[in-house]
Amino acid sequence: MTPLRKRFIEDMQLRGLAIGTQKSYLHHVIHFAQFYNTSPENLDLDAIREYELYLLNERRLSPESVNGFVSSVQFLYQVTLEMPWGSVCFPRVRRPETLPVVLSPYEVERFFEHIPNMLHRAALMTCYGAGLRISEAVRLKVADIDSQRMLIRIEQGKGKKDRYVMLGARLLSVLRAYWRAYRPQGPYLFPSWRSGFHMKTGSLGLACREASHRLGLAKRITAHTLRHSFATHLLENGTDLRVIQVLLGHSQIGTTARYTRVSPQVVGSTISPLDLTKPRQPGPPPGVKP
Repeated sequence: MTPLRKRFIEDMQLRGLAIGTQKSYLHHVIHFAQFYNTSPENLDLDAIREYELYLLNERRLSPESVNGFVSSVQFLYQVTLEMPWGSVCFPRVRRPETLPVVLSPYEVERFFEHIPNMLHRAALMTCYGAGLRISEAVRLKVADIDSQRMLIRIEQGKGKKDRYVMLGARLLSVLRAYWRAYRPQGPYLFPSWRSGFHMKTGSLGLACREASHRLGLAKRITAHTLRHSFATHLLENGTDLRVIQVLLGHSQIGTTARYTRVSPQVVGSTISPLDLTKPRQPGPPPGVKP
């Protein structure tokens, strides 16, 4: 390992970047260096610009992937190499604004009916019933389920933040039935076949795709679709946007606010300010005496 790579990894660790983010940053920087066959220490902003255009035009990577590269080299040069280059030196590709896919409550119910495995069904119902990310659902521990206060504790979710979400009566009933049938051993609520480990997100994602295929909907359904549907249905039922923000674990209210664009029901029920005005009674024009 070169001294620069070692320092780069240490800097990411010291700043608390998630393990997945660290791997992604390292992947981008390694390929960047291999493209020019030299250390990033020897490259400048023109090289970064040229490589970014290569990823976009020749590799035809998505804007998300290209911006992932930009984030990695920005961290490398600003933090590890301490270059005096501001954020403006690292232009990002504009991403098209898209709305998340959302299922209706009826479609959600039918989706769960097409999951034959009780373990997978309980985990995916937890994703929808509590609005969890798939990574949060598989890492749940038995001790995180608080049936007395009807809460679920999410330990170190995205951004390394703990939070509580609701534990609905139906979800509690589903989890109790699952518990009686499986009697999971160890700390994890949804364990892997390997002792002491939790279920992998990949296996749950596969179960989700298979159920989606059986259902035959034109919509592409993932575990994150259930989280989007959770937020949208809460909003349609009148839940305050800031409460939804806390439940989802969003740092910025703007991230949560996009669900107002997803739900036509919310848009349609919003009162126009014109409807709040009172029409003027018929009479002579202003300034004209009767």
